[in-house]
Amino acid sequence: MSVNNNDDILFTNNDNNYVYEETYDLDSKRRRALLEIDHANFQWFHIRACVVSGVGFFTDSYDLFVINLVSTMLGYTYFDKSGTLPPNIDMGLKISAACGTLIGQVFFGWSADRYGRKKIYGLELSIMVIATIGSALCSDSFAITLWGSLMFWRFILGIGIGGDYPLSAVITSEFATIKRRGAMMSAVFAMQGFGILTAAIISVVTLMIFRDKIKHDLNYIDCVWRIVLGFGVVPTITALYFRLTIPETPRYTMDILQDIEQATHDINTIMSKDKQGELTRDKPTYAVEIPRSTWEDFKNYFSQWKNGKLLIGTSVSWFVLDVAFYGIGLNNSIILQAIGFANDPHPYDALWNMSVGNIIINMLGTVPGYWLTVFLIDKWGRKPIQLMGFIVLTILFLILGFAYEYILRQPMVLFIILFSLCQLFLNFGPNVTTFVVPGEIFPTRYRSTGHGISAASGKFGAILAQAGFAQSRNLGGTDQFVPHLIQIFALFMFFGIFSTLLIPETKNQSLEELSNESQIGFVRRQNRQRNVV
Repeated sequence: MSVNNNDDILFTNNDNNYVYEETYDLDSKRRRALLEIDHANFQWFHIRACVVSGVGFFTDSYDLFVINLVSTMLGYTYFDKSGTLPPNIDMGLKISAACGTLIGQVFFGWSADRYGRKKIYGLELSIMVIATIGSALCSDSFAITLWGSLMFWRFILGIGIGGDYPLSAVITSEFATIKRRGAMMSAVFAMQGFGILTAAIISVVTLMIFRDKIKHDLNYIDCVWRIVLGFGVVPTITALYFRLTIPETPRYTMDILQDIEQATHDINTIMSKDKQGELTRDKPTYAVEIPRSTWEDFKNYFSQWKNGKLLIGTSVSWFVLDVAFYGIGLNNSIILQAIGFANDPHPYDALWNMSVGNIIINMLGTVPGYWLTVFLIDKWGRKPIQLMGFIVLTILFLILGFAYEYILRQPMVLFIILFSLCQLFLNFGPNVTTFVVPGEIFPTRYRSTGHGISAASGKFGAILAQAGFAQSRNLGGTDQFVPHLIQIFALFMFFGIFSTLLIPETKNQSLEELSNESQIGFVRRQNRQRNVV
């Protein structure tokens, strides 16, 4: 091998007597490496990345939405036979995790851009393991009440859950191919549906086990809610090892660590082209100039309307969505009680019907909605699906809200169908796309931060929705304000139509094209060489 004054490197293959010349151009080398990721064949590594990230989201949704069932169990155990918690306790239990999630999304989103995806990935699951065990073992004491302990641990749990959003989204998008990026990211998020469904199934199974004991002594419901809460630790531990061993994304290695040679080597290893272990550098490694993540650069980047409007669009869309998604999702059991589906006189029968009702709603609407998006997002595009979802949800919530009393006078199956359709188009619509798009449209140095800010905006909407639902649903009488809350959800869905217009269509485009930054000359070599040991 020889090096001339123009940094052209001549490689000689003595076996084949073949000589070729390659221009050692780091900028073009980066672009070639990115093309290799974007157009790679779908293989086992992509499946592994989806499964490892997806198990986390399965756990996230299980832990977040299981409180929907557990809150009623707590009401039967510690208060009266109506299964109703005092409004402040009910609200505290349901928004404590959301508050922690908001903080986790912003903090872990920034941390993943600052310290690396690999260094942070797995830490959030470790937090979730500790918090889940703590939640299941809470009890009254002289110093602190059961409710204070539960809210504390659910807040800590939320921090871990919040970290999972930007990390899983960004890691999946940065490893994905252009052709299947939407489906891969959607499949990760679609595990939420199975998590919500599993929470209801575990509730049914646990109730069956304790059926005879609960019939004779309601105190055994205390065992049920602890088992249902604690089960969330099982998938978390399962995924923890694989998260800790996932490699750093080549995009982060190139664009943040500024090591294009290592990134190229990692790509070859991931794509099963190079099994020789650590990179051996046989030519000079040059210090390079790549746009760096700084507060000044952050302001300069997002102060440009073409970039700032994207963050506004993703944040507002996620905010208005979560007002309805969590306003309904965390209160399915209350709504089922309001329509008389879970109003049985004995607590066991009421809890049983409530759990079965959640299974029915999830099987009819939630799970199919997620997977319709997985199969169609790379064909239809993100923006059409999000717009369709917001439009249909506006109509459905208006029907449910204004015809609420009439619908309740009809056979209960009508309400179940309409309510399931709402769940269907929440997930075959903005619930998935608001997760996918922020993981695609920002440059590598702000991709996780942008996703975290967008997701945190959604959780702020969830907190407002839950506080509003808890404080106002009984205005004018028990559950009398529920139809008006549904009407308010329709208004927020209407706003989502306009926020969607701010985001671009990302189908069939590379992450670099979507970043609004020119990729020609993105990497510039400095005048000095960097010594490599």
